[in-house]
Amino acid sequence: MSKVRLKISMSLDGYVAGPEQSVTNPLGIGGMRLHEWAFRLDVFQRMLGLSGKGATDESTAVVEESFANIGATIMGRNMFGGHPGGWDAADPWMGWWGDDPPYHHPVFVLTHHARAPLVMQGGTTFHFVTDGIESALAQARVAAGARDITLAGGACAAQQFLRAGLVDEMEINLAPTLLGAGERLFDGTGDSLHGMRLVRTVATPHVVHLKFARS
Repeated sequence: MSKVRLKISMSLDGYVAGPEQSVTNPLGIGGMRLHEWAFRLDVFQRMLGLSGKGATDESTAVVEESFANIGATIMGRNMFGGHPGGWDAADPWMGWWGDDPPYHHPVFVLTHHARAPLVMQGGTTFHFVTDGIESALAQARVAAGARDITLAGGACAAQQFLRAGLVDEMEINLAPTLLGAGERLFDGTGDSLHGMRLVRTVATPHVVHLKFARS
């Protein structure tokens, strides 16, 4: 069966997004600092369709592995973005990523507000799931086939899957920064690792990658 693989960047004080998230500031105040380590990499730039003239270091293989063998993605409504509440039919939100999002496979968005699938360029289709994480996971498994599923966040979606014991692997990219406020990854998830253990640590001057997996 395909694995559910959570990958997320987190500050030293446990936040995966800063305060006051908005359409103009989707990661909240200071939130972009969580991802500076990735944007500097050649491999990450090329995956985003950019020039790919960045750095190569110990993080390169971690990023390559995180994108390998992925057939579907699950994310929360806040990560897909847009205004809160129901969708605006006159001016529908199309996501943060432009006409050709970097997923290139089906993406299942957890939301309370129904919407028809959004077909984008490059093979990405956003499906809006209103009946919970189990339904989103079942649909993602069908779409992924033998490949794995990325759980891309944000915090609320990750917490639901962790509490339900549905995460098979977790890659935390620990950024050397403090946010002080925002959304914490592990709020409300208890004091256990939900059946996982630390299996790998990759330390660089820009980020520390902590990989957890089920025994």
